[in-house]
Amino acid sequence: MTGFKLQADRTIWTIGFDFEEQAASEGFQFVAGVDEVGRGCLAGPVVAAACILDQSKPVPRSLNDSKKLTERQRKEIYQELRQTAVAYSLGIIDADEIDRVNILEATKLAMLKAIDGLTPAPDHLLIDALQLRQCSLPQKAIIKGDSISYSIAAASVIAKVFRDDLMKQYDAEFPEYGFAGHKGYGSVAHLAAIREHGPCRLHRKTFRGVV
Repeated sequence: MTGFKLQADRTIWTIGFDFEEQAASEGFQFVAGVDEVGRGCLAGPVVAAACILDQSKPVPRSLNDSKKLTERQRKEIYQELRQTAVAYSLGIIDADEIDRVNILEATKLAMLKAIDGLTPAPDHLLIDALQLRQCSLPQKAIIKGDSISYSIAAASVIAKVFRDDLMKQYDAEFPEYGFAGHKGYGSVAHLAAIREHGPCRLHRKTFRGVV
């Protein structure tokens, strides 16, 4: 279902193509959803994804904000998006760069990289919560966009699946930190491992809890 409902004088949006259709009505053809994952982690990169969906094709079942989905659902949706999306791309900024420029600017850089990697190039952006002033493309920052725009939700799933798989790979290199479980977030076990072993090269040295 798409659109919005009125309940107790409040507008409650449901996920759909409303923002994409609005952009299309204004003449835009390739509308990309943009989202990130890993912004609040203590270790690992921040990963952004940009995704242009083919609105003529059914969206993957259960497509929504990646945080609302199970790991299995995310992987199934990701595999389907790989086949049905017009285009998708990833942008990755590692811990050293995050420490150098700060996490907000690193998130924006990751998003810009993801956008630049799209073919065909987008002509309009729907971005979860952020405005990219460094990008000249028409854009709309949407609060909780991954819960109300299919394109942003698709980007959130792609970024989440990619980053989770990456952190599982890092777990083999740094097994003492348990990255496969907490994915770099500040869990009790992760904080205890940092206290015991000190930070590794994946840790964000400017983040509280790391040093």
